[in-house]
Amino acid sequence: MPPARRPVRLLVLALLLCGLPAGCAAPGAGAADAAVRRAVADWAAAPPARLAGIPLAGWSYEVSSVRRDGVRAFARAVLHYRLAGYDTAAADARREVELAGDGAGGWRVAADRPAPGAPPQLWDQGAVTAVRGAHALVLGVGQAPQTLSGIAAEADRAVPAVSAAWPRPWAGRLVVLVPGTLDAMAALLGQPADAYRGMGAVTTGRVGAGPAPADRVVINPEGYAGLSEAGRGIVLTHEVTHVATRAATSATTPLWLSEGFADWAAYRATDRTPAEAAPELARAVRRGELPGALPADGDFAFGGDPEALARSYEGAWLACRLIAAKWGDAALVRLYEEAGRAPLSVALDEGLGTDRGELTRLWREALREQLG
Repeated sequence: MPPARRPVRLLVLALLLCGLPAGCAAPGAGAADAAVRRAVADWAAAPPARLAGIPLAGWSYEVSSVRRDGVRAFARAVLHYRLAGYDTAAADARREVELAGDGAGGWRVAADRPAPGAPPQLWDQGAVTAVRGAHALVLGVGQAPQTLSGIAAEADRAVPAVSAAWPRPWAGRLVVLVPGTLDAMAALLGQPADAYRGMGAVTTGRVGAGPAPADRVVINPEGYAGLSEAGRGIVLTHEVTHVATRAATSATTPLWLSEGFADWAAYRATDRTPAEAAPELARAVRRGELPGALPADGDFAFGGDPEALARSYEGAWLACRLIAAKWGDAALVRLYEEAGRAPLSVALDEGLGTDRGELTRLWREALREQLG
């Protein structure tokens, strides 16, 4: 074979082995991809102006792939960021960075947006206003500063109330996100709006031990605005309790215990009676519809019958209230911890010296006495 023709034959063979033309990179693609990655890294070193109000302690992109289309390039990446004073580890977000080429091998970032199928971040929805409280950082879009200040003040009251109910180490601080609308809230959470209609707030984050930097309380601005001052305090204290107990919560923790404990923490400093705080369950009991079992995990799913959902939350609260009244507040806290490490049957036996059947009997008896 003449030496001059060998590279041509090898190139043809390489193309045949590639199969589809899109599956192989053109000559110089590695250098071009490296230039795109450098451009993303350089751009990340100076976060966009729209983030100026957010106290960032870290901001970097981990590029996983690069796709070039003429003078444009698209980098898929994971954004790692921390909020100074609040996140103990980096929060993550899947992003797509679009870049424009200058024709001479250089690239500049033209857009940064959620990767296809990934939920947006709050700053994707508009300019972010930040308000700091003693224990909370409130970040809002499309909200009046006085609204955000009011939420920060409510969160500041909720944190010591939660620490009194949960006397275990936790950060004692939180981040609250306040989007502009219910639809914007649902978009942040990657769910349909109907899943959160009528709710005041929800909490996001990982379950289990270790840092949960993405633990955020997300406000439903429409539902929250319709609450009384006392109602707003109860909602935020409930959600802050989920933040505080996150490390002790696992897949073995039944929802009636995690949701009931959060309501117990929220109501324990109020003078609300069972009939006042559990109106849907009270009506059911008076109709002779005494529940036969503690609420199952599926009973807490949103988007179904709102009255049935309310009865599940109310029943869970009254179960935790019963445990605290009969065995003591400390016993309820220990039960929560044990239920995160072992099956409920084991947790009940070791924490309370009882079983599910006896607890259910006592709970139904309490419902009959307090709501009947």
